[in-house]
Amino acid sequence: MELDKSPELGFEQTLRDQWREANASFSKFVEDNYHDWVNKSYEEDTPPLSHDVIEKFLIPQLKNQKPTVFFVIDCMRLDQWLVMEELLEPYYTFQKDYYNSIIPTATPYARNSIFAGLMPIDIQKHYPQWWVGETNSEEHKANAFEKELLEEHLKRKKIKINNPINYIKIHETEFGKKIEGNILTYAQSHLTAIVINSVDMIAHSRSDYAILKEIAPDEAAYRSLTKSWFQHSSFFGMLKLLAGLDINIIITTDHGSIRCMRGVKVFGDKDTSTCLRYKFGKNVKAEQRHAMQIRNPINFKLPNTGITVNNIIAKEDYYFVYPTDYHHFLQRYKDSFQHGGISLEEMIIPVITLKTK
Repeated sequence: MELDKSPELGFEQTLRDQWREANASFSKFVEDNYHDWVNKSYEEDTPPLSHDVIEKFLIPQLKNQKPTVFFVIDCMRLDQWLVMEELLEPYYTFQKDYYNSIIPTATPYARNSIFAGLMPIDIQKHYPQWWVGETNSEEHKANAFEKELLEEHLKRKKIKINNPINYIKIHETEFGKKIEGNILTYAQSHLTAIVINSVDMIAHSRSDYAILKEIAPDEAAYRSLTKSWFQHSSFFGMLKLLAGLDINIIITTDHGSIRCMRGVKVFGDKDTSTCLRYKFGKNVKAEQRHAMQIRNPINFKLPNTGITVNNIIAKEDYYFVYPTDYHHFLQRYKDSFQHGGISLEEMIIPVITLKTK
């Protein structure tokens, strides 16, 4: 981000090469260690993961009995947060912590895990009525029970909430403005959880609309696009209004996204999941140097779908393409922001506690 300010120095390519090397090392590190992380608790010298977020960062704030607003911004990268932070500096000071998103770094897994305080396999086991997972590709249905999972989570941890939890999911502008108008009323409750989908929509829209790719051709411009959105968003409006109150505010995300530049062939059945960064299905396979193989999902705390499934998760900036119409889809998805895989941008994400100035 510092280098963005001095493009004349010509360090872009050097940085990109270094970043690619770092991501290759990070992917290997995750492949070597992830199994141990998910089979221990975070106190045992492992990084906090998605299911640790509420216990580690939210519950301590709830205990001081102040009203608390918990924002989860779907698909927010760390660099996107940093451009928002610049605009919020007149109003707040920030305590930044970090955690690792579980894999696949996708909303049905990572965000359900945050609210439930459980790994996906344990949600499926203890709350089968609320686990939708891959069977429904429509994201809002796969995450339809976050409020219930949050209530159960706090009950298990014996956290008493003084009044009913407000749970709000914003995925359209008009509704966002309406919530902004009522935010001071919501902020009187002990706990208000607000999920905001706009950043995820920016990522997916950039793949679908050529004009957005023209507006945001690289990561520096993508940050700039995020900044433009944030300046005019109901999210910024809410935070400015809340700055006058003595309350707890915590902001986090469920996963980031990565600019995918290298396509790789993937082989598998037609009923394989459609995501470009991970594939679950019978006989699905890709070259090992491009993807982490998960032969037994249970060992990685992922739900077992009952059929023999081979799971592959893309590493670095690779994306999966089927051999059918290979070149068409290779070109179509090249240079698109995706998530679901293993990379620094998708996995290492912030949890920010805001204090009013």
